[in-house]
Amino acid sequence: MKKKVKLDIYCGDILEKMKDIPDESVDLIVTDPPYNLSKNYGNTHDTLEFAEYLNFTEEWMKEADRVLKPEGTIYIFMGMRYISYVYNYLDSQLKYHFNSWIVWYYTQGIGKTIGFSPRHDDILMFTKSKKFTFNLDAVRIPQKYYRSVNNMRGANPGNVWEFSHMHYCSRNRLSHPTQKPEGLYERIILASTNEGDTVLDPFVGSGTALRVCQQTGRNCIGIDINPEYVKMCKERLAKPFTGFDSIDDRMTRVPNDLNDPELRAEYIRNHVKWFLVNHEDAIPEFIKEVKAKYGEKLKKDGQMDLLDELTKGVKKPR
Repeated sequence: MKKKVKLDIYCGDILEKMKDIPDESVDLIVTDPPYNLSKNYGNTHDTLEFAEYLNFTEEWMKEADRVLKPEGTIYIFMGMRYISYVYNYLDSQLKYHFNSWIVWYYTQGIGKTIGFSPRHDDILMFTKSKKFTFNLDAVRIPQKYYRSVNNMRGANPGNVWEFSHMHYCSRNRLSHPTQKPEGLYERIILASTNEGDTVLDPFVGSGTALRVCQQTGRNCIGIDINPEYVKMCKERLAKPFTGFDSIDDRMTRVPNDLNDPELRAEYIRNHVKWFLVNHEDAIPEFIKEVKAKYGEKLKKDGQMDLLDELTKGVKKPR
């Protein structure tokens, strides 16, 4: 059973609301600020002058630095026009430690007829000090091949992540122009926090960070200037949970060469717990993969009952 979590949602100007957060009280900041691309956010439009946008960015990052714990981590989604400035400010001014430049690749997005259509977002990961939380086991992906020298628990997912964009036909799509998939935030939050830690999203938007924290045992603070989005977040948190709305497709793959019956059984029994605990709707695809690769061997070795065990112990919708 996960710890009871505290989910706070505040409506108002980020620079004012962040002043109410105590110094060094947040373990992780993960946020998707406006990219200054003239998007309509309801009661605001993302249309600041270049210098004005940079000044605003520096001001909220100063507050982020104040509230982040010494061993904390920050992830910032940012468009190409400003990402170098954000990188430079974190590196040169705040003296943070660069860890990763993550590329989120998606197959569908904005269409262009002159020039190439964008198919990725960038995410900067910096840490406040050289000591920080990183739970690799919580975010590993299944290996392509089983080898005794490999970790059966899985491999590092790397810094290029493929998650489906939030299509307008998605079951979890809300009325927000830049809603991010839950699987994306799941990986960040599981990697860089422990249960009971506190996550801050100062541009909480549709509430993806809040929802992921709610289901993974983290406390979360969300801020947004639009009262309609704050209402949307609260409604989202009240809905029953049936699994996160997106997943890295590699999570359902089954390693090749699981020929030893005991090792195969151990792997199959653990796959759901390791990779699909928040993605019950992906379990049938995993079962399909197991049958396709090892169906005959399971029959031969009397292990067909393993397929019936896969869903046991997995959390139910709540």
